[in-house]
Amino acid sequence: MATTTTPEVNWAQRSSASTPDKNVIYLTIVASDVPVNKAKIDLKPGYIEFTGASDTKKTTYHVKLEFFDEIDVSESKSHHSARDIAFILRKKNHKDEYWPRLTKGEQKLHFLKTDFDKWVDEDDQDAVDEGEGAGGMPDLGGMGTDGGFGGIDFSKLGGGGIPDMSGDDGDEDEDDEDMPDLDDGEEETSTSKPKIEEVK
Repeated sequence: MATTTTPEVNWAQRSSASTPDKNVIYLTIVASDVPVNKAKIDLKPGYIEFTGASDTKKTTYHVKLEFFDEIDVSESKSHHSARDIAFILRKKNHKDEYWPRLTKGEQKLHFLKTDFDKWVDEDDQDAVDEGEGAGGMPDLGGMGTDGGFGGIDFSKLGGGGIPDMSGDDGDEDEDDEDMPDLDDGEEETSTSKPKIEEVK
């Protein structure tokens, strides 16, 4: 029998009164094994609602969050992977100050967590943004225009996108190939020359 699960939601933010690309919310809904055709996302200026069914997990994920302030739906971006659905939500009001919290209500939600991989303290965000992608945003790579997300007009999103986290493993493998193999190094030493041990 299928169950209903509240997914983990991770978030971080940037703020800017002058640069819209730096005035955003990073939001990730962790709902694994939900195919695009079984995911429903209702994104409005004041809230986001997600429902997604996973046959392999035998559960239906559902969560609705009312934002502390409004977002600009037409300038927000989304990426659906096998592990999660990640968003960059453009804040509608341009301010240098951070939102004090993600949600309108002040109650603590056990499933809502700070995304420490993306979080930057308000006073440090300008320094961290230096050297990142164009406009101070991280280099997010390409993005599909999947029509499975109701309520978001992807035709207005431009060329940027959210990184495909499911593709990170390949990069790690390439890095591993560049690392010297300690075992091989030991074998080469033993076969090329006799190993002389020091007498202690």
